Amino acid sequence: MDRRDVMKAAALGLATATVGPGARAAPGDGQDAAAAGPGWHIETLQGGERRATGPVTSRIPQDPRMKYRPLGRTGELVSLVGVGGFHLAKPGGATNAEAIRIVHAAIDHGVTFFDNCWDYNGGESEVRLGRALARGWRDRVFLMTKLDGRTAQSATRQLDQSLARLGTDHLDLLQIHEVIRMDDPDRVFAPGGAIEALMRAREQGKFRYVGFTGHKSPAIHLHMFDLADRHGFHFDTVQMPLNVMDAHYDSFERHVLPVALAHGTAVLGMKTFGDPFIYNTHAVPPIEMLHYPMSLPVSVQITGIDRMPILQQALDAVRTWQPMTQPEREAILARTAQFAQNGHTELYKTTTHFDGTVRNPSYLG
Repeated sequence: MDRRDVMKAAALGLATATVGPGARAAPGDGQDAAAAGPGWHIETLQGGERRATGPVTSRIPQDPRMKYRPLGRTGELVSLVGVGGFHLAKPGGATNAEAIRIVHAAIDHGVTFFDNCWDYNGGESEVRLGRALARGWRDRVFLMTKLDGRTAQSATRQLDQSLARLGTDHLDLLQIHEVIRMDDPDRVFAPGGAIEALMRAREQGKFRYVGFTGHKSPAIHLHMFDLADRHGFHFDTVQMPLNVMDAHYDSFERHVLPVALAHGTAVLGMKTFGDPFIYNTHAVPPIEMLHYPMSLPVSVQITGIDRMPILQQALDAVRTWQPMTQPEREAILARTAQFAQNGHTELYKTTTHFDGTVRNPSYLG
């Protein structure tokens, strides 16, 4: 059983679905599990269906300079800091060559989690990351991208384009991007919606884990979880703003984080610096802005990196991070409270400044 076959076997049902009470091991499972690789086991369900569960990527060597955390209940470990894809091709930022150097330097320092999206900079962010991951670098990372399509047709088209740009036949994680409208969950779960396409694509081995992202309102995230529950669907990951301002206003930390953890869904933090509206307050030093979400039960904190000094800052934050004490946490919240009133430093919540699919509704399909 090669890697692609294992991925297809794992895709049967939900990506991390637990085996029901009637499951039992079948004769010969040990041999199949050995072929599937370390950490795998094959189970036979009622009705004879066989499902492989467990990690499928080759084990990525861990760097002692990096810290790693479990990715929910997937069995994966990912680096505490992740490289955000948008900044790899942000206008006025890194050149193509610089972006590739940033990616390679991050990997060489133990960063394994790489974020991207179908719509970032017209696809150039994915193209640059794909170039950086050629010639063996792909096997050293946990690769994620996102798509905007709400219909099965648009989601399928965008996924295939992303795979081509990234130069890979599979993603480790695919997420539904910008769930920022209250009807977005209804659209993706509707007949002919994106979820149908994602289930087919997972069965084809195009990706392994599934999640969703959004930055607008905790209520929308909670609606997505509620609809998933009603459909018997498990999201492996959820991406949300987690930073020193969020706790003060319409907070994802307070309202969504506990729900995600109760579901066994890995939490991916983002918007550390508010690109750059939180950073520009100078309420706390940048390292503390990184340390705060790292002290939450996140699997990875994703941050935009467009220059080598910014990469070094992220690596230094990991190296110096220690769990915050309650007095330390309260001190940071006290220093940031005055800047967080009415969400005016969190423009992704209060304006359309960060809403790519509002400016480009055709992306939704």
